[in-house]
Amino acid sequence: MEDHNAKAQTRPPEPMQFIENHTFDEIRVGDTAELSRVLQAGDIELFAVMSGDVNPTHMDADFAQSDMFHRVIAHGMWGGALISAVLGTELPGPGTIYLDQSLSFRNPVGLGDTVTVRVTVVAKSAEDRHVTLDCKCTNQHGETVIDGKAVVVAPDEKVRRPRVALPEVHLHTRGARFEELMAATAPLPAVPTAVVHPCDGVSLQGALDAAAKDMIVPILIGPRAKIEAAATEIDRDLADVEIVDVPHSHAAAEMAVSMARAGKVGMLMKGKLHTDELLAPVVDKATGLRTERRMSHIFALDVPHYPKPLFISDAAINIFPDLSAKRDIVQNAIDLAKALGIALPKVALLSAVETVTPSIPSTLDAAALCKMAGRGQITGGLLDGPLAFDNAISPSAAKAKGIVSDVAGEADILIVPDLEAGNMIAKQLIYLAGADAAGVVLGARIPIVLTSRADGVMSRLASTAIAQLFVHQQPKRAMP
Repeated sequence: MEDHNAKAQTRPPEPMQFIENHTFDEIRVGDTAELSRVLQAGDIELFAVMSGDVNPTHMDADFAQSDMFHRVIAHGMWGGALISAVLGTELPGPGTIYLDQSLSFRNPVGLGDTVTVRVTVVAKSAEDRHVTLDCKCTNQHGETVIDGKAVVVAPDEKVRRPRVALPEVHLHTRGARFEELMAATAPLPAVPTAVVHPCDGVSLQGALDAAAKDMIVPILIGPRAKIEAAATEIDRDLADVEIVDVPHSHAAAEMAVSMARAGKVGMLMKGKLHTDELLAPVVDKATGLRTERRMSHIFALDVPHYPKPLFISDAAINIFPDLSAKRDIVQNAIDLAKALGIALPKVALLSAVETVTPSIPSTLDAAALCKMAGRGQITGGLLDGPLAFDNAISPSAAKAKGIVSDVAGEADILIVPDLEAGNMIAKQLIYLAGADAAGVVLGARIPIVLTSRADGVMSRLASTAIAQLFVHQQPKRAMP
């Protein structure tokens, strides 16, 4: 049997790269150095973050179309920074001290342009080690975009050091994916929605903002006095909004379910009340909104370092789901992902390990769920498991473990073993990785917008958009 570990240990190390200077005595008039860089959108964004220069000429494609260059262009000093890079790393290199720099900007640099920076030594002064260099930046057409002169103090001692590895930079616009979801609802009709006990500013504002975006027609259910006090708190007018006056949160939840059963509303939205208060009348066998499907909560997360939306289920309702409940949890998550435009959702069934292990029940459930998908008991998605969390979301981790899978490293949906695990994963991504979160409950006759009391208006709007898209993409589920 081959010893793969031994092979890994004897593999030759990657060659170390060095950075080396040219001392004053080594430099000759006429010496040159250059580098080339293709301008990417990330270069502009990173320069804007670093400098604070958010001129719409550089940041806003619509504005740039109407500007004199009719396209997004780089900040002028981005090219100046490239000149500095050549002087500091190539000629003269490490130990160089900048004294003076003149720049003349001749032509704009647009996205996709290749800029070549070339510096040429034109004069030396032995008295003070000053070196003067012509600096020129040209584009891929040979046109000069920047030219000028630099005066530096050249180093007098040789320096040769390992080249410092730059950290990875992940640029992420908060809420961008959620904005896309909300934009997708624009052509859809607003959904009549029972907003249950919206007796604080945040929950009421979320409902009213969703109404302003034509996502819902809100029906506010709760004590009128408290709802109106919340409206005063956020300075909003309720003149054109229907209010159903009930004495308390329990009555509000019961009224909302009654209206849903009567077909008066197509969604429920949680306000200022506990989740169990809202769901108690929903799950009532005689008068609730139960269907043949188990209800489950789905987190929709926009994670800065992940290349696509990530769904996690169940992290809020089913505490220790059995195999039958997990089947419904998986199917609910697949149905939601498909309603949001993912043609074949990739479902990772999480456990602590990636092998079927009898002493770890979640690995047995994962294997069984995969077989159920193969037999048509779960449809519409691509399942694999058990997978550890790292193997589910990291291609490099999956490759290191030798896992060959169309799901590993590319999961759209993470199915967790139990509520505790799911809640911890989701909240770690929110509070440590800066993820934005939205949440809905599926499996009832209509979707339920279920957000945390700590969620802001953006999360509430995104949750509403997700539920609205689901309503218009899925047939109504019949009650048993």
